[in-house]
Amino acid sequence: MEEHATIAKLLSNAGQQIDALVGKSVVVKVGGSTLGSHDTAIEDIVTLSKLGIKVALVHGGGSAISTWLQTVGKKPQFIDGLRVTDAETMEIVLMVLAGKVNKELVASLNKLGGRAVGVSGLDGGLIKARQINEDLGLVGEITAMDLSLLDSFFALGYIPVVAPVGVGDRGESLNINADTAAAEVAVALKAESIFFLTDVVGICDHDKTLLPRLTMSQTQGLIATGVITAGMIPKAQACFRALDGVNGAHIIDGRGAHALLRELLTDQYAGTTIVR
Repeated sequence: MEEHATIAKLLSNAGQQIDALVGKSVVVKVGGSTLGSHDTAIEDIVTLSKLGIKVALVHGGGSAISTWLQTVGKKPQFIDGLRVTDAETMEIVLMVLAGKVNKELVASLNKLGGRAVGVSGLDGGLIKARQINEDLGLVGEITAMDLSLLDSFFALGYIPVVAPVGVGDRGESLNINADTAAAEVAVALKAESIFFLTDVVGICDHDKTLLPRLTMSQTQGLIATGVITAGMIPKAQACFRALDGVNGAHIIDGRGAHALLRELLTDQYAGTTIVR
């Protein structure tokens, strides 16, 4: 009851923002570590969809993939933050991303009253890609997007849940970085906003103080000076790419109650917004 009251209060004070978003699209990217027992992102996505906002959910699943690799006695390997993906690893990537993680998210959305459908970038040629290099194996960079499938789902009122794998020139499956995939989906959709949900407060300065708003040049400077490191770098770079087509790119703390609704519909910001 308390949760419903919180949502109702948020919505009652956001009439103009909601009216401006109805019929438009937003992209939400979640990772395996973002969604916990107290997470409200799924509920927020269902709420936005019911309001008439087109929400595309793109997900990762790196930790789950690593767990399954270790289960079969295979050590996860990375080069510059990208998973080295041989044929055996690609089978597990497909099983985990297009199977387990994708369908668990679909079930969670439907359980809360949403109408979700799970797809991968292979379906309908949604994500076309090419192999980056031989050292990484079956890891792809996106070359084209075909939104026909997503447009059909939106027209029927569905929430598409997208697993980040693509199809190569020879019909092979390719592993795609989830942040990159989310950015490309947002650009192709000409989405109003993109949200990268994380398990940290956002981008912080040297003193660990949250930086609520950054330009691209400021963000690039923070990367160059080593303030932004590790997994935050691909998220920041994905924001740069997304800004080619969207109005706002946001890295937000998905652990906060209704962080997504607050960020999109109010001035109660929950992380870092990157602008041009």
